[in-house]
Amino acid sequence: MLITKENSAPIIGGQAVLEGVMMQNSDRIAVAVRRETDGVIILEDIPVRHRFKRVNSVPILRGLFRLYNMLSIGFKALNISANLALGEEEQLGKMATAATFGFAILLAVGGFVILPLYLSGKIQGVIEMNPILYSLVEGIIRIAFFILYLFAISRLKDIRRVFQYHGAEHKVVHVYENREELTVDNARKYATIHPRCGTSFLMIVMIISILLFALIGAPTIWVRVLSRILLLPLIAGISYELLRFSSKRYDRLWVRILIQPGLWLQRLTTGQPSDEMVEVAIAALNKVTAAIEQ
Repeated sequence: MLITKENSAPIIGGQAVLEGVMMQNSDRIAVAVRRETDGVIILEDIPVRHRFKRVNSVPILRGLFRLYNMLSIGFKALNISANLALGEEEQLGKMATAATFGFAILLAVGGFVILPLYLSGKIQGVIEMNPILYSLVEGIIRIAFFILYLFAISRLKDIRRVFQYHGAEHKVVHVYENREELTVDNARKYATIHPRCGTSFLMIVMIISILLFALIGAPTIWVRVLSRILLLPLIAGISYELLRFSSKRYDRLWVRILIQPGLWLQRLTTGQPSDEMVEVAIAALNKVTAAIEQ
């Protein structure tokens, strides 16, 4: 269990899901969802598989495997939340979940890898002028696409509610980390952004990718596409280490300045939650902390 300071609370992870929140405290993971039919909060545990324990102390490599675990748990949580919120009649099957995951991968590779490469290559003279400049242009296009994508989906009603639950998750985690009673009143005063958020991780990934891709230069288009895909694990590992480093030193001004772009981006992926949403986040957090509070 990670501890930020000697007197601080255990680090809690979380994720917004459909009409609910997933919370994780070390090996304890729970999903809380407010059922649409009657408004009752339903809780369900997610079993944890102990994988890759030997790499937990290996820098860079541990970030890659923890990212894999995070994605695996995240899709399980989304599937569970859809089943709990929509009812038995509209449950998602394994094929539907796999198809959704596959589509998300194709969208990410096409929209955030291939398309920025293609567009930056269309700018006359950039490649011949300076490989670093080419990488910078490509990175700016990628970040711009990502921001536009988040802005567009945040206009959708269902996604907007997920982002509000994201804000509820952060508020409740803030309450817990400050060792206050987990109540709606205490949660209201806290911000919807958090320095350990996955959104900040994605911003770090895009910034690190600019630096690494600049070292490769600007070879043929297919080499550039292949290098972007093959280097993603390394970029993810480095980004995890930077996020881990910054979360332990958030009290330092220079660290807060460095991670500020990620916090700005969270303003698109979080929203002010209703009290009912905060209640769901509290239920999930209470579920995963009950054993250590006793």
